[in-house]
Amino acid sequence: MKDKKVGVLMGGNSPEREISLKTGKAVLDSLLRQKIEAVAIDPAETFIEKIKEEKIDVAFLALHGEGGEDGVIQGFFETVGIPYTGSGVLSSAIAMDKDISKIIFQASGIPTPEYLAIRTEMKNSVEEIVKKKFTCPLVVKPASGGSTIGITIVRDMRMLRETIEEAFKYDEKIIVEEFIEGRDLTVGVLFGKALPVIEIKPKSGFYDYEAKYKKGMTEYLCPAPLSKEEEEKCAKYAQMAVEALSCKGAPRVDLRIDKDGQLFVLEVNTIPGMTETSLLPMAAAKVGIDFDSLVLKILEEACEKSKKK
Repeated sequence: MKDKKVGVLMGGNSPEREISLKTGKAVLDSLLRQKIEAVAIDPAETFIEKIKEEKIDVAFLALHGEGGEDGVIQGFFETVGIPYTGSGVLSSAIAMDKDISKIIFQASGIPTPEYLAIRTEMKNSVEEIVKKKFTCPLVVKPASGGSTIGITIVRDMRMLRETIEEAFKYDEKIIVEEFIEGRDLTVGVLFGKALPVIEIKPKSGFYDYEAKYKKGMTEYLCPAPLSKEEEEKCAKYAQMAVEALSCKGAPRVDLRIDKDGQLFVLEVNTIPGMTETSLLPMAAAKVGIDFDSLVLKILEEACEKSKKK
């Protein structure tokens, strides 16, 4: 890789910009440590000009959310013929849309919580529709986006309309989903193989934006305290979800497990956080892959993937 110039795409215009900058900086620092020529590129700035000026050979995508994980930037690099890390255009777009992802999960025999997809034009009748299908507690969230932005647990139907209005600030389509009482789990899938399961234990009881990014708000257990059977099921469903959406690289699959040991796949993150304290590197470290090696492996896969086209 030392004969390649790498553009690390970070920042962007999504609500997850600040998280992306942290991921991008960690990746850039890693590449420079490994004596690989690398440069930061922010799509929110003079993007096209910078791509032309820097003459990069491969793009490491460290973008999160809209414009980064939804197939848009992937489509750009496909068009100009520059290899890039992670999933392709269609897989990225599908994984970004929780509604379409869940349709595919259901068709593939992957357990996922029951849900309704609601568009803005359904706003006036939404309470009636939801009450016919669900009882509290519920999860309301934007259909796209990540970092738990715009997500709320509704424990009282009187709060439903207010919560829905909040979610619509982030997307024109939202998801109302049954809330699975239980434990939060996540599984990184590195080139099709599941990494050790991580249990996420937020001190507030809900893994929201603050719990995710404020130091000391959440405890992470890796490997998660699960039975062998539960561990194997987590790996199986994570790999099935990644395969169903045809994701590449190192996606991360979020799940919940209820008190009876029933597992539910929530979503696939095609570009998970990649700081040295992020969950994917944490799981990789448990199987002997340090942060620099992980970054290099993801980059090498991007170059290999482009050769096969």
